[in-house]
Amino acid sequence: MSKKRSLTAQERTYGAPASVLRRALMGGLVLAVLLAVAGLLAYLTRAESPASAKPSPTPKSTPQAASPEATDGKREAVASPPRTSDPIAFAKAATKVLWTYDTRSFSRAEHVAGLNRWMTDEKKYADWESVSDQVPTPVLWSRMHDNDQHATAKVGEGHFPQAFKTALAQDPGAITEAYVYAVTVTGKQSIAWKGSGAGAESRSTTLAVQCRPDQACALVGVLPSVAP
Repeated sequence: MSKKRSLTAQERTYGAPASVLRRALMGGLVLAVLLAVAGLLAYLTRAESPASAKPSPTPKSTPQAASPEATDGKREAVASPPRTSDPIAFAKAATKVLWTYDTRSFSRAEHVAGLNRWMTDEKKYADWESVSDQVPTPVLWSRMHDNDQHATAKVGEGHFPQAFKTALAQDPGAITEAYVYAVTVTGKQSIAWKGSGAGAESRSTTLAVQCRPDQACALVGVLPSVAP
């Protein structure tokens, strides 16, 4: 039993988030205005593109998408993204799917495909690797499947990090190049496995979310560290 508990603890560490910033730079994203001021975001703009002078939009909410349970009566590996222009509401929904999985019922490929639907289609901003790194490797997924491992999540609070708000107040026009927001979300992930094994832990993450005016929000990536 102790061996199984050790395995599940190991498998909760899915990726190497410290490498996300390096990959983002290599992929052509640069440290733009908000990173320079706040030391947080590597996702917002290309350095060669000047920010426009248009004011920052006021986030607004729209109805949420269906729950992860089913579409047309059939369960999905990953819930569909909500149709909302509120970056905090979207980030909370995205965090829930990032912390939820079921290796008993779905393959890793199905899970990854489901997460990919949440991504922005603007390739110069999307950091897919930072998201896919949240998923266990194929070998780990197989071992977790053998162990009937699955996880659910309860999301609590979401907010704009203080450094993000400070940077935005100093230069409101900076957001209007990419309309990417940093959002920190807290909550709890509960994990269960074969033989009545179970555990739970409090977690937090900071996501980069793109919410252009009059468009539904989309996921840009997972930041390398949690921003308070």
